[in-house]
Amino acid sequence: MLDMDCNLAYASILLLPIFVVAFQRGAIAQSAADQRVIRAGMIGLDTSHVPAFAKMFNADDAAGDLGRVRIVAGYPGGTDLPASKNRVEGFTNDLHQMGIEIVPTIAELLQRVDVVLLESVDGRIHFQEARPVIDAGKPLYIDKPMAGSLAEVIAIFELAKRKNVPCFSSSSLRYVPGVTAIKQNQQIGDIVGAVTWGPCSYQEGLPDMYNYGVHGVEALFALMGTGCESITRAHTEDTDVITGVWKDGRVGTYRGIRRHKGGFGAVAFGSDSIVTADNMSGYGPLCEVIAKFFVTGEVPVSSSETVELFAFLDAADISKQNGGGPVSIADTISNARQQAMQLIEP
Repeated sequence: MLDMDCNLAYASILLLPIFVVAFQRGAIAQSAADQRVIRAGMIGLDTSHVPAFAKMFNADDAAGDLGRVRIVAGYPGGTDLPASKNRVEGFTNDLHQMGIEIVPTIAELLQRVDVVLLESVDGRIHFQEARPVIDAGKPLYIDKPMAGSLAEVIAIFELAKRKNVPCFSSSSLRYVPGVTAIKQNQQIGDIVGAVTWGPCSYQEGLPDMYNYGVHGVEALFALMGTGCESITRAHTEDTDVITGVWKDGRVGTYRGIRRHKGGFGAVAFGSDSIVTADNMSGYGPLCEVIAKFFVTGEVPVSSSETVELFAFLDAADISKQNGGGPVSIADTISNARQQAMQLIEP
């Protein structure tokens, strides 16, 4: 019995290096799999975001999650919107010169990539472009505006939920240094109100705030969070002022500017101090968030917050139509949800 135990012990010693090598090889293989490049594709090459984002993702010195994602293909797309048809060729050439493959259809793009950035400048076609991506099971980031209507926003999220596909949308204004600094400022106390402002041109065929107002409203929601119950809108030829009342009594306001001095800005009213944002520009932080989303599959902005944000924008049009009266966010979402179900299951 003693001899048998000795033989087994001796055999174990002989096999130990083999087990160690096998374990090391497995760990290396797993590490390599964890570090593999995620192939990303772009749909809609008709916005300045396209070359700007691609340069950040494909930079030789891209680090962290950003260095894990590479733009490898693009589908030009485009519509009759002047901002689209007049720019799609130029931005497509920019990507081609960066060595990124240009493909003629979304279907071909999906065969070449793991994840997708939907960049089309015309939000009216986002729903039809997002649907095949979701059907293919590809994680999806959608640039602003997320869609052409609140019903389409809800429909996209519902389709993504049914297919278990990670999906989110955000403006870069949510993550610019000025907004981030306010949220991290311990001296402000609790944020009890905020005002944001920015350019507010309209696009025919979309609710007024979808084209450009969405960016300033994104910053407002980044500071205020969810819980907006109703809004009112004051409208003139040059200016829009949309004021939301949150469920805890806080008040947040967006000022849309179409004339005179423009630019983005924000002020947060805190329980202990009032703070003004210093820097409201830059795509870098958003691209880092998108990269982390693609690497981890974790959605950084919830669908419920994005739906509420777009309900804020939709309610602004309803308020304008009724002379600036208050509009319920909950009612706006409820009505749009019924329309969304018809889009999904006509």
